[in-house]
Amino acid sequence: MQTVRTADRLRNALWMLPALLAGALLRFWMLKRFFEVTGDALIYGGIAKNLLLSGRYALTVGTGETYPTLIRLPGYPLFLAVCFKLFGMENYASAAWVQIVLELAGCLLLADFARRVAPARLSVGAAHCTLWLAALCPFTAVYAANPLTEGPTLFVIALAMGCSAKFAERPGWPAALGFTFAVTYAALLRPDGALVALAFGPALLLALVRKKNQIQVRSGVKRMVAVCVLLAVMPFVAWTWRNWSTFQVIEPLAPRYATDPGESTQAGWVSWVKTWCLDFVSTYQVYWNVPGDTLDITRLPARAFDSPQQQAETAALALDYNNNGETLTPEIDARFAKLAKERYAAHPLRSYVLLPVGRVLDMWLRPRVENLPIDLDWWVYKHHYAETRFSWLYAGLNAFYLLLGVIGLCLRPKMWPWMLAYIVLRSALLLSVEAPEARYTLECFPMLFVLGGVALYRLMIWVLLSVLKANTLEGRG
Repeated sequence: MQTVRTADRLRNALWMLPALLAGALLRFWMLKRFFEVTGDALIYGGIAKNLLLSGRYALTVGTGETYPTLIRLPGYPLFLAVCFKLFGMENYASAAWVQIVLELAGCLLLADFARRVAPARLSVGAAHCTLWLAALCPFTAVYAANPLTEGPTLFVIALAMGCSAKFAERPGWPAALGFTFAVTYAALLRPDGALVALAFGPALLLALVRKKNQIQVRSGVKRMVAVCVLLAVMPFVAWTWRNWSTFQVIEPLAPRYATDPGESTQAGWVSWVKTWCLDFVSTYQVYWNVPGDTLDITRLPARAFDSPQQQAETAALALDYNNNGETLTPEIDARFAKLAKERYAAHPLRSYVLLPVGRVLDMWLRPRVENLPIDLDWWVYKHHYAETRFSWLYAGLNAFYLLLGVIGLCLRPKMWPWMLAYIVLRSALLLSVEAPEARYTLECFPMLFVLGGVALYRLMIWVLLSVLKANTLEGRG
């Protein structure tokens, strides 16, 4: 019997090896072609460098002076600090290599999760399909090859899912502690990482209620819950205490608009942007430029103005901002707030419902080419034929993953409510985002990989049976 099990495991490993090799080659190629260190990566790296050199959680300005900050959670700076310590200061490529390994390990965890949640007759095939879908997904692979939080986040989400499935089958300390580590570190990487605990945590609690007899004494359940909650809370207590002692503010996560205490949140500007911003083009060409760069009114879409008078008022406001050294002063920000208030009052349905839903749809459906050297106006075919065709291919691939995910939900594998809960919670949270980016929905792809793996294998069986049936009927004829 043991020999049979060993042979089965060896056979499954050999089946998985090609998928892992293909996934590794895809990520190595993306690392070579699209690796870059800009924006957020430099912020995280600057904090990591100061942690190693001075032991301070701080950023450095152009003059070389450092100042304490809380605009980013400590999860990713600590990850980079370990990489810098092991492989050399500011060696961002080393972080990408580590992330590639972690993300491929996450693909294996998702395959194991699919094996556990799929119907018994589909379990092995669903695991293999899930592995291929995850390993060959270019949308997640390109982020693993860049020093950003998405790579580690995808790994810990996969770890949380795997531990939740193991715990549902057999409650025990290893799965509970693994889940606790995964959801805690997910929240330390990004504030929205806490959604993993909200979505999958109830599955663990239900498993305790249903299978409490597998834990030897009743007090063991209480002890397990208490220990896990304590371990999950401790890092945020320490972080909150650090922020209080340094800034005298209570901040258990990170500020909504990544501002240190005393810095302007630009509430008026943000409120005005929410009244018209719908897609990533506006995020890139307008939202990210203010403050610090020119506000070009010609880049604003027609929906940014409700009347010629409002267009003239907006143009005057943009001119004042540009003439003021591209600085968003409190007076200019207040004028943006007044303009936003008028637009909200005139079109509440558009501002509170249609635009937020439209932004979420843009984050789910647009071609995920933000990391590639492709013009933002990819849809203008006459400007660049090849880029437009490639973008539509990416949009089709994205739709393929979404369609498989929907079919997988309809098949209702085990734990489907918790996977759906995460997708719904994350989409609901994204309704509050004023500037859409497609990467904000990437964290839902681990669930799509699993649901898609179950659906794909089911479809493959259906096609095979249909072909066999057709051949049988033809032979009889």
